[in-house]
Amino acid sequence: MSRRHALASAAAAALLAAAAAPVYASYRSALRRARVRISTGSELAQTRCGPIEYAVAGDGPPVLFVHGAGGGFDQGLAFGRDLAAAGLRVIAMSRFGYLRTPLPRDASAAAQAGAHAALLDALEIPRAAIIGGSAGAPSALQFALRHPERTTALVLAVPAAYAPRPDGGSSLNVPAGTEPLFATALNSDFLFWSAMRLARDAVVRGILGTPPDVLRRASPDEQRRVAEILEGILPVSARRLGLLNDAAVTMSLERYELEKISAPTLAFSVEDDLYGTYECARYTAAHIPNARFIGYATGGHVWVGHQREAFAEIAAFLKSNAAPRRG
Repeated sequence: MSRRHALASAAAAALLAAAAAPVYASYRSALRRARVRISTGSELAQTRCGPIEYAVAGDGPPVLFVHGAGGGFDQGLAFGRDLAAAGLRVIAMSRFGYLRTPLPRDASAAAQAGAHAALLDALEIPRAAIIGGSAGAPSALQFALRHPERTTALVLAVPAAYAPRPDGGSSLNVPAGTEPLFATALNSDFLFWSAMRLARDAVVRGILGTPPDVLRRASPDEQRRVAEILEGILPVSARRLGLLNDAAVTMSLERYELEKISAPTLAFSVEDDLYGTYECARYTAAHIPNARFIGYATGGHVWVGHQREAFAEIAAFLKSNAAPRRG
């Protein structure tokens, strides 16, 4: 290589490094904020099912918030913010494999339901309402079936639940682009952060199960809420084991004995949810005695445009059914 070419190559490398430095600094700053968020505000309960991370917000009748895929106690707090403000005591936990709650050998929906009961025992809460969001729905349903005397109310939000399908399968739909994102971006904090910025539509569609056009037409408040949901998945490395376990559970959903659930139940979903939970929620509500179903036409898996009305409905339902706080 000539001296001129060597100097040109060195200059190009220097320019590339200079251009990359602000990008990497921005990533490091975002990751730092995420790590601060998950390292503050939660506690570890020592239970018969092992350590379970949780946080509490609000005061009033107790409600156990069972988060969805990519979550943790922090997602539960974010989703339960309006409920806490409405006068409910939200107990947001990290399910198996998320953040500081380890993944045991048996991490089935039934085992998770046992952990929910164990956490309530550790907190000396005899009865509570339970909300199962998305991939948190299977264990919430199992809790209501296995602990009817402890379940004052059940809410299923865009639930990953069984519904008969024309092809005879029992799994959720897989939005276009989900599998490539799962194989790449969800393996790396940096790749996920980069994908949120460089391929946002693909992430909104493939991870949040929401048509990007719906989000583009949303109000600024709703766009900020969805951006918070995405940022809240960081650090994905601390949620990886839980995500893998949720994928296994939701790809082989079983039909539970819904007719035996005695708790007052509210299920809601959205027709254009790309994960296909609309039929899951409707089918589940149709087979739980006296359950109520709320359906929206548009909004995707994160119910864009319906946050205020949906959570006003949920808060009213829970306050009319939840047990009073003890202890």
